Amino acid sequence: MRGGATATTTLALACAAQFIVLFDVSVITVALPSMQTDLGFDPADLQWVVSSYALAFAGLLLLGGRLGDLYGHRRVFVGGLSVFVVAGVIGGLATDPATLIAARAAKGVGAAVLAPLALTMVTTTFPEGHRRTRALALWTAVSLVGGASGNVFGGVLTEYLSWRSVLLINVPIGIPVLLYAARRLARRDGPRRQGRLDLPGAVLATAGLALLTLGIAQARSHDWTDPAAALPLAGGTVALAAFVVVEKRFAAQPLIPPRLFTLPGVGWGNLAMMLAGAGFHIPIWYFLTLTMQGVLHYSAAETGLGFLPHTVVMLLVGLFVTPRLMRYAQARTLIAVGALIAAVGFLWQSGITPQSGYLDGIFGPAVVISFGAGLVSTPLTTTVTSGVGPTEAGAASGLVNTTRQFGGAFGLAVLLTLTTDDTAGSPAALVDSYANAFRAMAVIMLALAALATVLPAQRHLTRSTAGPVGSSADEDHSLLN
Repeated sequence: MRGGATATTTLALACAAQFIVLFDVSVITVALPSMQTDLGFDPADLQWVVSSYALAFAGLLLLGGRLGDLYGHRRVFVGGLSVFVVAGVIGGLATDPATLIAARAAKGVGAAVLAPLALTMVTTTFPEGHRRTRALALWTAVSLVGGASGNVFGGVLTEYLSWRSVLLINVPIGIPVLLYAARRLARRDGPRRQGRLDLPGAVLATAGLALLTLGIAQARSHDWTDPAAALPLAGGTVALAAFVVVEKRFAAQPLIPPRLFTLPGVGWGNLAMMLAGAGFHIPIWYFLTLTMQGVLHYSAAETGLGFLPHTVVMLLVGLFVTPRLMRYAQARTLIAVGALIAAVGFLWQSGITPQSGYLDGIFGPAVVISFGAGLVSTPLTTTVTSGVGPTEAGAASGLVNTTRQFGGAFGLAVLLTLTTDDTAGSPAALVDSYANAFRAMAVIMLALAALATVLPAQRHLTRSTAGPVGSSADEDHSLLN
């Protein structure tokens, strides 16, 4: 055991944190139409309920990833989850769009602390090999289920209670996890480095990502040369360029240590993670929700239940199929195959019509897309964290989550430029609009499959020769084998 926390406890808390964070990303989507009606959202501004969370999350993940390295797991875990829960209460009580968007951004701040720490807790507890692969498979499966099940519960809660309940649900979920973490995690857990947080780098990264996404979003209703779109795009580009300069020349403790990019899987792997986020993370839930409610006229509860196949297939493939395949196939092969399968699913999804039934319009594409997502996630996470030392695990985890979250938010903004602003249009007009988004997601998956070919070759051992850091090799055998 390390500092009083067993590997089982650490993994359980890491999975709980990841579930809460990704559950919150998707639970909100089914409630979007109800929020729009109740609070008077302009159709063009509705995406910011989702994007404000994702951008605060993505922009601060690099900083959040360093907090655990510097201040210890328990303190950072409890602090991040406390912010997350309180912001959920504020959002659930919001009476105007601005308050709701601000509360969602605050939740993104809490998530930016929790998510990289969750991955760090896994990679610093389980050394590379079969047992880490199994731990990451469980962590990834929980991630996928958190994202998919949020839609199911979001629909039921919205239909039978209120859209406010999808925000307040984090209280009964988060508080028990918070109390358990405060009791079971050690005060000082994992290797840490001395130094200061790179606040200028965090500000520049957050501003750059947010401005780029804002510029793309503005291009939906303005010309690309219009100042409303051009200025945020230019500002975001400048901010990110300044971030690179600050990290290389001025930061004593950079958010992204330069050594990370000497590792074979980090550079291309995080670009692949960004593409995966643009397909599997936020956009799919956003456009499927609008399709089911606006085109097929499903109720909120029916829409939520419509996502059940995504949850089940992702869980089964991510937890049981992919880890076994990783014993025999290279990670990059599984990523490419999974992306190609998902591309087929997105093309199938783009063919939905107002006359489609559930089996051919939702269920069939869901099985194919989710099978592909389940094949991609664990090998990709394993690739981008391979070779990272314990003292840089937080930074690497922050980078992984940043690319995934930014991929989701930026991808949504880009895909929205391909769709109509008229959410009150006829189902036929809407389905043509949303079909453009699904076809674009298929193209993104093809790009991911092509990119997988340049990822480093990596085959994992079928057996682990060492246990977790500081623990016996037999500990948690029943959980991970």
